[in-house]
Amino acid sequence: MGSSWRWHLSRTMRLAMRWCRVPQRGGGCGGNRPWISGRCFEVWSYSKMLLRSLYFNSLTNADTLLDCAFEPVYWIVDNVTRWFGVVFVCLVVLLITSVVVIIYLFVLPTILSTYPLYMIVWHLCYGHWLLVMVVFHYYKATTTAAGSPPKEKTQIPAVSICKKCITPKPPRTHHCSICNQCVLKMDHHCPWLNNCVGHFNHRYFLCFCLYTTLGCVYCSISSKDMFLDAYNTIERYYQTPPPTEPYVESTAHKSIIFLWVLTSSVSVALGALCLWHMILISRGETSVERHINHKETRRLRDIGKVFKNPYHHGTMNNWKLLLGVEKRSHWFTRVLLPSSHPPNGDGILWEFSFSRRDPMAI
Repeated sequence: MGSSWRWHLSRTMRLAMRWCRVPQRGGGCGGNRPWISGRCFEVWSYSKMLLRSLYFNSLTNADTLLDCAFEPVYWIVDNVTRWFGVVFVCLVVLLITSVVVIIYLFVLPTILSTYPLYMIVWHLCYGHWLLVMVVFHYYKATTTAAGSPPKEKTQIPAVSICKKCITPKPPRTHHCSICNQCVLKMDHHCPWLNNCVGHFNHRYFLCFCLYTTLGCVYCSISSKDMFLDAYNTIERYYQTPPPTEPYVESTAHKSIIFLWVLTSSVSVALGALCLWHMILISRGETSVERHINHKETRRLRDIGKVFKNPYHHGTMNNWKLLLGVEKRSHWFTRVLLPSSHPPNGDGILWEFSFSRRDPMAI
């Protein structure tokens, strides 16, 4: 059928030429108007049939039609997100670097010159620990592949077939249109990482969000007094009439204001995102599974059944599985210190929290 489009094009052109041909009068046609309406109806019917042949099948519904209509929009968004991912990563690195430079140039000298010794030691240890954790987890989250089903293996457990890859999809696996591949335990595609968040880097992503939020809160609280002083100084400089004393350290004041506004806004926005993901982890869900489970819960509720998440092993066990905590010492070595240990499992086989005899449709 390689030449089918040529046949459709030729047929359309023939219909257009026949419609434009001058009709012969007589024959009971009643003039040009019935002929024109008949030709228009013929062209419209053929165009509608041609359009339907491009997408129609036995599974066609309103969702399929909507996906077909918005496919160009999806393509543009996916490609823009893919190409702007590098820009977003550079922006994150630039913002983190600017915060660190401002702290070393303006905040840290004030702490060393005015704070008591025990506060100096605490700020140095806590601040540098946060910096190491943020940098380490961001680097690992951006460079670690989320994981995809192996293509060389044909006998793997699958729950469906990916319509894009035309390959079996293991449980909790979903297709990412931006990465153009199936991702194991896919949570979402993060443009700030230029990477998918999945089975092998989910812990790095969560720890980066958590430690970045803690770092922004720490910077906002530590620089609050300096921010108020800088803000009052700048406001006093622009008052009418202006002050008579010289205005000094304008760069320092503006840098402190930039630091406080940036860290405060990021702590609120990123803190809300981190809280949302912590709730999902406590429930044993990902962002994609949240929507699927919500629809399944409503469907089963309508028929008098109760939905139970098969991957929910309890709040504490869910956190242990994500963080890779197997014994008590791992809370220190794997959570509070940088660790590149792999997650539990291969992302293909998953343990269910109930047996098939339980009253739930899988």
